[in-house]
Amino acid sequence: MMREPVRVLVGLGGNVGDVPATMQAALDALDDRADCTVAAVSPVYSTPPWGITDQARFLNACAALETRLTPHALMDVVLQIERGAGRERTERWGPRTLDIDILVYGALTVTTDRLTIPHPRMFDRGFVLVPLADIAGDRVIAGHRIGDAADRIDRTGIVRTQHRLEVPRAS
Repeated sequence: MMREPVRVLVGLGGNVGDVPATMQAALDALDDRADCTVAAVSPVYSTPPWGITDQARFLNACAALETRLTPHALMDVVLQIERGAGRERTERWGPRTLDIDILVYGALTVTTDRLTIPHPRMFDRGFVLVPLADIAGDRVIAGHRIGDAADRIDRTGIVRTQHRLEVPRAS
């Protein structure tokens, strides 16, 4: 029996290499799968580094997906895409070519050793909430309306860029 598609929200970011091209390639790779469709993509924002602040600024965006993958299977796919983009997990919050975080998976709550959904720190991070509000501002997660949370978060140094990511179109 085929699973019904679930709306998933993901965050994308990076600060090494051609980040917009890397994020677009990640979206294209997700959309190329038979079990995943990219439905919406936020604008790209330039954001200050978080955690380790002595590094280059990041570019961040969010996307909405429709997927038939389970949460853990989707995590395996995004980790594979990150590795394909040259992501090396050497330093927590350090420089990276690509980071893809599963923020929300439908209305599901997941707490395992490998995965926590909704993302446990998303409401602390302007680089997540600001682009997420562009595509899911009315969405309520854990009792918080995304648009309201984005309005309250510190936006210092978060700047919308001219970079554009496209929703891939099936050929």
